[in-house]
Amino acid sequence: MTAVEHPARDGTDGPARRPRRIPFPVVDEVARHCLQEEEPETVHIEVHLPGRLDPARLRTAFTQALHRHPRILMREAEGPWYRRRYEWELTPDPDVDVVSFPPPDRDALKHARDRALGAAPPLTASPPIRLEVVDEDATSPGTGTGTGTVLFLTINHTALDGPACLRVLATAAELYGGRDNSPSAPPVRTPDAPQEQVDTPSTWTPPARVAHGTPEPSPGNGVLVTELSVPHRPKGAPYTVNDQLMVTTALMIAHWNREHGARPRPLRITMPVDDRPRGTDMPIGNGTRLVEVPFAAAELTSVDRNSLPDLLRRTADRTRALKSLPRPQLGHGAALLTAPVVPVPWRAALTRGLRRAAAPWTSTTLLSNIGRIPYALDFGATAGRARAVWFSAPARMPRGLTVTTASTAGRLHLALRWSRTLLSHGDGAHLRDLFEHYLHATQEPRP
Repeated sequence: MTAVEHPARDGTDGPARRPRRIPFPVVDEVARHCLQEEEPETVHIEVHLPGRLDPARLRTAFTQALHRHPRILMREAEGPWYRRRYEWELTPDPDVDVVSFPPPDRDALKHARDRALGAAPPLTASPPIRLEVVDEDATSPGTGTGTGTVLFLTINHTALDGPACLRVLATAAELYGGRDNSPSAPPVRTPDAPQEQVDTPSTWTPPARVAHGTPEPSPGNGVLVTELSVPHRPKGAPYTVNDQLMVTTALMIAHWNREHGARPRPLRITMPVDDRPRGTDMPIGNGTRLVEVPFAAAELTSVDRNSLPDLLRRTADRTRALKSLPRPQLGHGAALLTAPVVPVPWRAALTRGLRRAAAPWTSTTLLSNIGRIPYALDFGATAGRARAVWFSAPARMPRGLTVTTASTAGRLHLALRWSRTLLSHGDGAHLRDLFEHYLHATQEPRP
């Protein structure tokens, strides 16, 4: 048996064994090299429930869910300075109580979001996540009406991603409420016909940056969440909702940059692709691979109702082609950087230097479309089923802006997250309005 299947004993019925260790995957190591206190690499998830939760039952259910997915019970292992790998140390139990219940506060939602963006759970304590349970106040800024409960999951992105932690939360919901939270079947899609050639703009030119708005004096990230209608698309359309979101994001940034006097330049939008299953056997960790969808500057100027369908079709061709290409999670260069040839401090210095040098070629922004939430997240009769789920991804410079979307109960939940050295909350509100405008423009009239 592995240490995951049979945790170390406490000495009463046999000798304790050293916890199992696994090397950092490429994504984890690159993130570990580039940590910054000013802009922590956190993923924030908030789940809105219509009712209340019992604290003791929730704490028990969440702890049991961690044991059902033991890969999440990990911390960074200690090692000498000359070690050639970082390693995760899997632990039999959590080192800390990850569930907390902050005292009631009129601005509880805002403060919980600030905490989720402002401080990452430490890698030295297992597991590198925390769960806050907040009583929703209808007078709090944000979305939603009425009172209920909001679950705030904060994840250290060096170790884990949002979909993996959502899988753990779905297990906790099933253990708490006793109701089936198995993932729904993925949407059935028509197989794509083989494509001989895809119209793809050149990627040799450094892409556009998001133009500076009104920076704030304090470092860190800001976030704005909102609820929109899922965009309509005609039956049999050659593009998906993800393609509509991609085009919407590109047009939003192009419009913003024109307003701020930036010269038109090509855009590149990073898109995570996640092929993992959503059942209880889902691999826990950072499991997405990143592709970059390019847009020529001319494609995003003077777009109207007549030219928009062509832009959607071209975008769909590009995203399908990119998703079908076999590629390491961060590309072949990252695999070379993380080869265990020299001590990790030397690789860290090289990685940080190359990241600074490559900053002009970093993509314009990141669009992470989680899609339809596959779990009911049903916590039983008292707490109820999730009515809204928001995610937000880190927004460090030089990108400085990320767009994350998910759909629950037939609604689209959008989170805009930005670096405060680039944008202010007012800028975020204007970008939200632009996003809503262009999302509506991608919809053809209903019959």
